[in-house]
Amino acid sequence: MKHKKSENFSEWYLEVVEEAGLAGYAPVKGTIYLLPYGYEIWELIRSHLDRRFRETGHRNAFLPVLIPESLLRKEAEHFKGFTPEVFWVTHSGDDPLGERLAVRPTSETLFYATFGASIKSWRELPVLVNFWNSALRAEIKSTKPFIRTSEFLWQEGHTIHATKEEAEQEVMRMLNVYREVVEEKLAIPVLAGYKSELEKFVGAVYTTTLEAVMPDGKVLQMATSHNLGQNFTVPFEVRYLGPDGQMHYAWSTSWGLSWRVIGAVIMVHGDDRGLRLPPEIAPIQVVVIPIHYRDEERAAVIEKCREVVRRLSEAGIRVHLDDRTEYTPGWKFNEWELKGVPLRAEIGPKEVEGGRVTLARRDTLTRVTVGDGELVDAVRSLLAEIQRSLYEAAKKFLLEHITEVRSLEEFSRALEEKGGFIKASYCGSRECEAAIKELTGATVRVIPFEPEPILSKCIYCGGEARVTAYFGRAY
Repeated sequence: MKHKKSENFSEWYLEVVEEAGLAGYAPVKGTIYLLPYGYEIWELIRSHLDRRFRETGHRNAFLPVLIPESLLRKEAEHFKGFTPEVFWVTHSGDDPLGERLAVRPTSETLFYATFGASIKSWRELPVLVNFWNSALRAEIKSTKPFIRTSEFLWQEGHTIHATKEEAEQEVMRMLNVYREVVEEKLAIPVLAGYKSELEKFVGAVYTTTLEAVMPDGKVLQMATSHNLGQNFTVPFEVRYLGPDGQMHYAWSTSWGLSWRVIGAVIMVHGDDRGLRLPPEIAPIQVVVIPIHYRDEERAAVIEKCREVVRRLSEAGIRVHLDDRTEYTPGWKFNEWELKGVPLRAEIGPKEVEGGRVTLARRDTLTRVTVGDGELVDAVRSLLAEIQRSLYEAAKKFLLEHITEVRSLEEFSRALEEKGGFIKASYCGSRECEAAIKELTGATVRVIPFEPEPILSKCIYCGGEARVTAYFGRAY
């Protein structure tokens, strides 16, 4: 690695993305392509989410990428909010289209015009659907792989309910699903709460969010879950016949998580050697590397390596044997450390003779030797410890980067010197929130679900404070 994380964070991040074989820049500005290793990480994240989606009754479906302009205009507030980011298709070949087509920035309007239009009775509710797709938004400036690109992979869930109460329960249920996956599988601790009126999703009654702090002091939105109320069901005439024989407008939600969480994993857990992947989302959890010094030792070493691979694979552990002869063991050590593989199994003549395996942890760079008989249990234990250790280190960093302030001067100083989350009280007005953003570049990232004690007067206008929130400069 040419760059150090502590010295040039931005260049370090870009180097890790490229050198670890995750992604590269595509020909269109603001877009990237995923290499197999990067896509395998996304597939593992997807599998964890898919399992939880199925457990909560959701089913996967598909929507096309093109949306007629007339559909977007049916929900004026939503359309206005996304207009600056929409890519438009205006021609079919050389012929102008009769109506512009939007390339999907998100799928609310298309969802209600299709799935919502088929609802007739309360017996068909709730509709619980998820889509795995890509979305396109015109992010031409300040792009960063995974974090901010014009096209990105994500999942977007959309649900329709008979009652307001059911929709509200869905919002929190799905936010908790995200929190479980982000904290338990990605090993990234988060703050959970509401978005402010200025920061909420366009078209939502309210937005709930998970926010994490990055090592450079910026904060990152990890996932959101929105209560859309009847803001879409009314303009799209999504109604149902209730048990009372009357027609009722339905209630709806949407929720999403994108591949930006891969960027968060890189930032939060990576070090000067490259990636450090949490075992739960590592495509390879253990890499087995043979070490032999003479040709006559090779057969016995390789035989034991293959036996180790077989045993670990049968135990459900993702394992890979690197038996390439054109590279030295030291070169392989560096490559797999760069790729963030949690555990390395080193097997040489001494391991063959002694009936043991040497295991090297990627997170601490420490080694331990275990007997052949205890190998599987030792690997499982170490993988669990690595997962836990990465989370605990990130949690410690998060807590150390929450600064409580009582004045705008303290706010600005903490933001410049430390970054992270700035906990402060303000009057709750859009005007003061916008003024704070204009002055400092920080936005309200989280308003806690349970109101926290007021710390001071409004840090901007000096009036009565009504809200204690967590501010931060965000990606």
